[in-house]
Amino acid sequence: MRTRDLIGFARRAATGNPLRTCLLILAMAIGVAAVVVLTALGDGARRYVIGEFSSLGTNLVIILPGRSQTGGFNPGNAITSTPRDLTIDDAQALLRGSAVHRVVPLAVGTSEISYGGKLREVMVAGTNAAYLEVRRLALAQGRFLADGDWRRGASEAVIGATIRDELFGVEPALGQLVRVGDRRFRVVGVMATSGQGLGMNTDELVIVPVSLAQAMFNSNTLFRIMVEAGSREAIELAKAQAIDIIKLRHEGEEDVTAITQDAVLATFDKLLGTLTLAVAGIAAISLAVAGILVMNVMLVSVTQRTAEIGLLKALGATGATIRNAFLTEAAMLSLAGALLGYLLGQGGAALIRQLYPTFPAYPPDWAVLAGLGTALLTGVLFGVQPARRAARLDPVLSLAKH
Repeated sequence: MRTRDLIGFARRAATGNPLRTCLLILAMAIGVAAVVVLTALGDGARRYVIGEFSSLGTNLVIILPGRSQTGGFNPGNAITSTPRDLTIDDAQALLRGSAVHRVVPLAVGTSEISYGGKLREVMVAGTNAAYLEVRRLALAQGRFLADGDWRRGASEAVIGATIRDELFGVEPALGQLVRVGDRRFRVVGVMATSGQGLGMNTDELVIVPVSLAQAMFNSNTLFRIMVEAGSREAIELAKAQAIDIIKLRHEGEEDVTAITQDAVLATFDKLLGTLTLAVAGIAAISLAVAGILVMNVMLVSVTQRTAEIGLLKALGATGATIRNAFLTEAAMLSLAGALLGYLLGQGGAALIRQLYPTFPAYPPDWAVLAGLGTALLTGVLFGVQPARRAARLDPVLSLAKH
């Protein structure tokens, strides 16, 4: 029997029982769609986290107070015990490192901002003039904090886009005096819209000189220090120099944790990559279930079509021809289910991206190909036994049963 005849025979057999065919295709489609959607979620989470850390800047070393007792970077170590606080003097001392290009001290807290009778709670970040370049942020209006003595900053503030809209509306914000906590600041700049980043929404952030933020929060400690290395190759050297300088200032005690941006990215990439593989494996179980359904349906089909098989053999069809006809039918049904599942999965991923625009829920190519290939392979493998059974039927007995 020619290939075209095999396909025609399989198509007529499939369309002869539309309900059974639709249920089988649906079962296979659900399996493939599950693989596509779940891997889109897993890989989307990986891309989102990596993108968030990449948006911090480049060539970064982050100094956290407190010594981590484990090797490598652990997300849980971002908050550590603090035997000795980091200070502005510690941050300025880091500029002595030959591999250090910029240093950004950061003091963070919450307060209230008020203007013209309007009041709202905001996050306040105390930092210096290098923050804008290190974080790769942009201004929509005005300028950033002036470069000067970190211990004696001017009473000026840069506000986020959301704060500017809520407090000033159509009025100009630049040059206006606002009250943050118990202090008055002059607005010198407005940040461009950038959205959420690692728990800090720049659009709702008030940036002031680090010394004034510490005075506002009645504290002389820093939340963390960001160190920008001169180049990618100098990151490890900058990290070592930063640790040595802090250790020297802290009476020989290494009581800080220094993590590099690459270490953070590599850790999360590995963790979330493994998660993606795990959810893909879980989703693939449904493909195995669908394959078992294919086998059961095809076995029933062989029983129902015994007379037809006997007639074909009586007319000269060989066992191999009968086997190939049933395998072709199983492959066609599996392929149809796989393609439908692919479309459903892509539609589900698109819906997630529509609902959460910042979440890159795109299924990885390997997952799509693996889902389609596994569906087709599963259908064919589970169709082998029914096809062999059909090929072994005796034509005389088959016609006699009819």
